[in-house]
Amino acid sequence: MSFSATNFAQPRPVPVGIRSNEKSLSSDPFRFRFRGSPSFLGSPHSLRFNPTPPLKLAIPHSRRSPAAAVTDVSNGKMVKSSANMLFGFVLQLITKEEGLELYEDMILGRFFEDMCAQMYYRGKMFGFVHLYNGQEAVSTGFIKLLKKEDTVVSTYRDHVHALSKGVPARAVMSELFGKATGCCRGQGGSMHMFSKEHNLIGGFAFIGEGIPVATGAAFSSKYRREVLKEASADHVTLAFFGDGTCNNGQFYECLNMAALWKLPIIFVVENNLWAIGMSHLRATSDPEIWKKGPAFGMAGVHVDGMDVLKVREVAKEAIERARRGDGPTLVECETYRFRGHSLADPDELRDPAEKARYAARDPISALKKYMIENKLANEQELKSIEKKIDEVLDDAVEYSDESPLPPRSQLLENVFADPKGFGIGPDGKYRCEDPKFTQGTAHV
Repeated sequence: MSFSATNFAQPRPVPVGIRSNEKSLSSDPFRFRFRGSPSFLGSPHSLRFNPTPPLKLAIPHSRRSPAAAVTDVSNGKMVKSSANMLFGFVLQLITKEEGLELYEDMILGRFFEDMCAQMYYRGKMFGFVHLYNGQEAVSTGFIKLLKKEDTVVSTYRDHVHALSKGVPARAVMSELFGKATGCCRGQGGSMHMFSKEHNLIGGFAFIGEGIPVATGAAFSSKYRREVLKEASADHVTLAFFGDGTCNNGQFYECLNMAALWKLPIIFVVENNLWAIGMSHLRATSDPEIWKKGPAFGMAGVHVDGMDVLKVREVAKEAIERARRGDGPTLVECETYRFRGHSLADPDELRDPAEKARYAARDPISALKKYMIENKLANEQELKSIEKKIDEVLDDAVEYSDESPLPPRSQLLENVFADPKGFGIGPDGKYRCEDPKFTQGTAHV
């Protein structure tokens, strides 16, 4: 059997070894596990694979074979394989229309973040701004498979998640500019994108903060379907977070609740290998995050987060499982950020050779190459998409620059349920409208 040019072995379900005094494999409800690579895909170690005959169900555990299919470990039933090779024949993973949609979304994310960097250094936006460059395959691979009613919960690196979910570039850029036309009327900023219309519950500045919110959203969907008997309530929730979050208590508590209640949620770990300047390999006792899923009785999978097609195949299975009521999935997407932790980070701690190695695996370049080689698009079609996105972003910047700042009266809105105790004075006007309010001398 031949392997695809991606150089990764095809996924296989692997039975867990049974000791002589344990029950037989056929009756073990946890007989299937995901198998992943303890050596990360971008590690300097050479990758070697031993091709395995395709018809054998049980194969020796290969510590070099990243998993790429979802297996239901709660009942021992294998759902399906997402392999793109079958008996030596290449299966087409996407249609032309799907490929163009993926490419446009990834280009939008990349170009938007590049524009953010320009605007930040020109003094158009303030505070901490964390860019997503290099991780586009994760956002696009997952979110473009969702329905509008499905929910996304993000992190402080949330601009591209918002764009993938359909929030207009104008609204996201205006929010970064702190303008009243932003998706949060200028009150959220870079780390707090929110859109009720698009079911983007928000970005969260503290790591792990969004996971309980996402778990609650998934519980709401299950409650509406099973208790309120709303047949259409098959909505799923995506919870995005980074590798550093996986050492926090909320993560483990929510994995436990999601598995207990079989919630329709996918926990998406964007493992970019670095938490500011701390290597993931130094920060956690077992760097294979996906293993924490089976520990709670839920499916766990490790996937190459630099390949949008692999991410999409895993995402498709996980979303389908959640939507039909088969419970949660933990997906570890191994990816890499091409810029520093934030625009305030000089990015001097990572090895230049490591950065160059991942830059050579740019997910956008990989998708472009795949589409051209498989005759799904030509150079001109892809360049026209890039030109279109350039125009969209020029418009977003111009619109944001000309948009008004939030009025002073907005300062205390959404702070108190009844602002009369503080926000509104005896004359019925907002206290913050007093010219001396910000000087700290207004009568309160």
